[in-house]
Amino acid sequence: MSTQRFSLSLAAVSASVLLAACGSMAPMTPMASSMFMQDSLPEAVKVPVGHKVAMETVGVGEITYECRDKANAPGMTEWVFVGPNAMLNDRSGKQVGKYYGPPASWEAMDGSKVTATQVAVAPAGTGNLPFQLVKANPAMGSGAMTGVSYIQRVALKGGVAPASVCSPASKGTREIVKYQADYIFWKAA
Repeated sequence: MSTQRFSLSLAAVSASVLLAACGSMAPMTPMASSMFMQDSLPEAVKVPVGHKVAMETVGVGEITYECRDKANAPGMTEWVFVGPNAMLNDRSGKQVGKYYGPPASWEAMDGSKVTATQVAVAPAGTGNLPFQLVKANPAMGSGAMTGVSYIQRVALKGGVAPASVCSPASKGTREIVKYQADYIFWKAA
């Protein structure tokens, strides 16, 4: 067991040294990017040819839902997505940015940020938010988000609307749901 702890500590130190040398939102290495092969994703959320992985983050946070009237269905109610609030961490767990909204915004610790327009979604398994592909708007500020063209949401855990009842009597009630997702940032090759 002590050998395993040493190996994990050595890996954490190696990751810290790499991040210190390359910056907190370090570019993907070829080995690390292989886990995000486009072939393993549904066609709808694949990034167009001519782009490469620029950075990856793990979003850990929560999504707020509100019980509201159902659109075009008088007297009916449903849980409606209000917005996310998540920390964007590197693989060692260090916070390198944040994700919040509305509007959906990805902001690096250097202050650069992007908003985006949804291109496509695809199912990611029961109880999980869907895979998502968004096209980034030009970055605000200069830094890690400069040049980001697409963002993929993959490796999803949780985040779907609450299972609790949303009825006309509970309109306006808000509930917070925990989630985790990898956000993969792409730039033109």
